[in-house]
Amino acid sequence: MSRIGKNPVTIPQGVEIQLSGQTLTAKGKLGTLTMTVSGEVTASVENGAVTIVPGSETKRARALWGTTRALVNNMVTGVANGFTRNLEINGVGYRASIQGKSLNLQLGYSHDINYPIPPDVRIACERPTAIAVTGADRQRVGQVAAEIRGFRPPEPYKGKGIKYANETIRRKEGKKK
Repeated sequence: MSRIGKNPVTIPQGVEIQLSGQTLTAKGKLGTLTMTVSGEVTASVENGAVTIVPGSETKRARALWGTTRALVNNMVTGVANGFTRNLEINGVGYRASIQGKSLNLQLGYSHDINYPIPPDVRIACERPTAIAVTGADRQRVGQVAAEIRGFRPPEPYKGKGIKYANETIRRKEGKKK
């Protein structure tokens, strides 16, 4: 029995949900997201909420029940409020800036890294050492943040690199004399 799947997803003001066949579309102030609902579960929109019900008692249907409900909730939250992933840059001379439609990163390499900003995601640099990735699609925001972090992941000795704002780096002791 899925505890998450039992809870209906409430639709906030300003969000419009349409269900046509197995396609669920959420439209809000931050854009439109579409998802194909698996045939193992059944989705229904009624009384200002989206309800997900398993189609059968198979293990796969019960597994997809909570997963589908979580994905629908992320869609509704994304088009209403959006998602943000904050990154911090640590290191001498490491910095980021927005230049046109690309993110320019100086990360201690012999060259600058120009990361093209995808059209469905917004990237902002409040400070040269802070990057905010924002968008409606939670998976896409996380993927873009992970790609940026991948250019220079934090290292355990000095903590230099790009890390998530809520991430803690496990530090190692240096070489003994």
